Amino acid sequence: MAVLVVLLVSWVVLRGMGELGVAVLETWQGSAGYALAVMFVMTGSAHFTKMKHDLERMVPRAFPRPMWIVYGTGVLEFLGAAGLLVPRVRSVAGWCLIVLLVAMLPANIRAARERLPLRGKPATALWLRVPMQMFFIGMIWWASR
Repeated sequence: MAVLVVLLVSWVVLRGMGELGVAVLETWQGSAGYALAVMFVMTGSAHFTKMKHDLERMVPRAFPRPMWIVYGTGVLEFLGAAGLLVPRVRSVAGWCLIVLLVAMLPANIRAARERLPLRGKPATALWLRVPMQMFFIGMIWWASR
């Protein structure tokens, strides 16, 4: 849920900066890409903090070396965030982030179903987690066109 709050608050703040004259943020769509970049930097950084152990437990058991998957997806989130900021690669970055979110959905479903702890609290409930993931995918698609 914190991820959604970070996304929405940063989007409104960045859009406000657009109203103050920052050209790349003067539309809702343009500022959305930057807000998504903020969100992915936040979520990507969690892959390299103490939270990485919580994320490791989310990885389905069928995958070997779950910590490598945690590190790898963190790097991919950073790269995707950077790509959203570069107009020439924004569309490709958007599609790559969408594929990444779809690929990570089983881990998110597992976390919700098994109520795995994230930062000491149970994971967001499945009824909210999946729609949030769909919202993120839709927003990435819209912002990266």
